[in-house]
Amino acid sequence: MAWEYDGWPEYVSVEQRRQAAKREVERLRKKGCAVEPVVIEGKAIASTFWGKSWCSNLEHYSDYDTRVPRGRSYVRNGAVIDLRIEPGKVTALVSGSEIYELKIEIAPLPTKRWKAVCADCAGSIDSMVELLRGRFSKAVMERVCQKGRGLFPSPNEIEFNCSCPDWASMCKHVAAVLYGIGARLDEKPELLFRLRQVDEMELVAQAGTGQALAVAAPKTGRVLKSDDMADLFGLDLAEPTVEKKEKHTKATAKPQRARQEEAVTIDAQTRAMVAQEVRRALAPIRLLLDPIKALMGQPRVKDSRGHPREKIRSVSADR
Repeated sequence: MAWEYDGWPEYVSVEQRRQAAKREVERLRKKGCAVEPVVIEGKAIASTFWGKSWCSNLEHYSDYDTRVPRGRSYVRNGAVIDLRIEPGKVTALVSGSEIYELKIEIAPLPTKRWKAVCADCAGSIDSMVELLRGRFSKAVMERVCQKGRGLFPSPNEIEFNCSCPDWASMCKHVAAVLYGIGARLDEKPELLFRLRQVDEMELVAQAGTGQALAVAAPKTGRVLKSDDMADLFGLDLAEPTVEKKEKHTKATAKPQRARQEEAVTIDAQTRAMVAQEVRRALAPIRLLLDPIKALMGQPRVKDSRGHPREKIRSVSADR
């Protein structure tokens, strides 16, 4: 590699860096190294909630606002030829004037802060799928992204080191890797929790606990009754006939009370889910019942003797 008179390596164009990065990736793979390059498709470095939130968090800190943008062109042009996220650290290889090795250390999320996040988001995240896809309310988004109190690290929680000769506290190679982390979170958002050394299942478990408590102690007014069934499915249910009750002995009355005490109660959310499934299952039947109900609602035409015309037709047809 050629060096200029002042000790700095000579300028390498974007295309030269891109080709050098490809050659280095191929060389490492031939040697059996499982490299994981950062590949950016399109103009946006990140497109999902977690990836965009990571990049936005970096850009919102004044310590980084003049340094981080230097790495955008590097990561877009494929300069980050390997990036690995582990608990508490990120290691990477970046192609510049030569191949540089980087290590970024990120402090674990403080236990008190993590518990506060879980408590504030309890009952708002229903499943791991929703969590990793970033499908939750705006309030949850704002909470997990809150500066200094959310999941993303602040500058004083990040330390980095690069093998390049740049003496700046944050060189463009480090900036490229920081953006590369955002791009990698697009593909594997669970790596953020691994990096901050917390268990994402605890965030979902908080929601599950809240729902379980609601099911365990439901309100008395949440039992499905016949009137509710009629309103739910749009049917006219006949009133149940009252039969004469026989005298029960103490032996028969006890099992009956036990059965009444074991009646299943359903909370509001479960009831809505059951209703939706039943509606879907009964949809074909309702399509068949609608014409019949329309016919039943029409008065029958009778002849002068008071007989329905359908009956007279059937008699005349038999003759």
